[in-house]
Amino acid sequence: MRSALLAAAERYADSQGGGEGFFAVPDFGVHVMRTYEPIDHHQVYRPSLCITLQGLKQILVGGQMLSYGPMDCLIVGLDLPARGRIVAASGRTPFVGIKIEFDIAVMRDVLEQLDTRPTPTQGAGRSMFVSAVEGPLAHCVLRMIELTDTPKAMPILYPALMREFYYWLLTGPNAGDLCKQIIPGTYLERIAEAIRLLRKNFAQTLRMEALAAAAHMSLSSFHQHFKALTSMTPLQFQKQLRLLEARRLMMVDDMNVAEAAYRVGYESASQFSREYSRAFGVAPKRDAMNVKVAGA
Repeated sequence: MRSALLAAAERYADSQGGGEGFFAVPDFGVHVMRTYEPIDHHQVYRPSLCITLQGLKQILVGGQMLSYGPMDCLIVGLDLPARGRIVAASGRTPFVGIKIEFDIAVMRDVLEQLDTRPTPTQGAGRSMFVSAVEGPLAHCVLRMIELTDTPKAMPILYPALMREFYYWLLTGPNAGDLCKQIIPGTYLERIAEAIRLLRKNFAQTLRMEALAAAAHMSLSSFHQHFKALTSMTPLQFQKQLRLLEARRLMMVDDMNVAEAAYRVGYESASQFSREYSRAFGVAPKRDAMNVKVAGA
């Protein structure tokens, strides 16, 4: 199964121009990734399933490190700022992976049609974890990627394949954790509401009361469940969002360090530079110059 999935993913990447990078399947929330060398990338991970077909990848979120190799997947249930690292990739054996973004509305519809719904796991549960990709789920993903060989069939057949994909997830070994992001009132779903508010207003002064109210929790309960689900405090989460957006402003919009710092809510450019250096391992100005040189 792995060899068939790998061949299909590489075939799709080659059909989109080849080389390395992210190769999106337009309109379907699916991406193929291929890289020939180890790389780091910092981003906000959206709810999704990320499969490694070849190579090895690590994710650092908060203080938690997760690794996943061939036919393992990372399941993400919340918007989470994290550092991803491809640690095994080369010209002869590139890293190849597939990311499938979750459509919560479709997932919820599939869940409602199950004769026996999964029982949510007790407590806060997990919002990011590693699992194996095997059996019917692996076969379904293979058919999803192979369908890209016939683009005219995709608008007709792909929606049914996505529903099948969610069916295998919601009846599989991780269903108890997965259903928490779509059943109203679970801790994960309530924290997700607070994260949406935090992402919308990350440049403003953090108001814990507003976040707790969005999650319909007391302050103490909110802090406890937020940390359990994200491996970060709300303040650490906000800081990661600010630094990621500032990095984007410098890399994409060519904004200088001070402008980027103030745009994302910092009052002190020197404090921003210190926190940026700790987060990314390099000063912001040097980081921006390195990216420009690499892209020249």
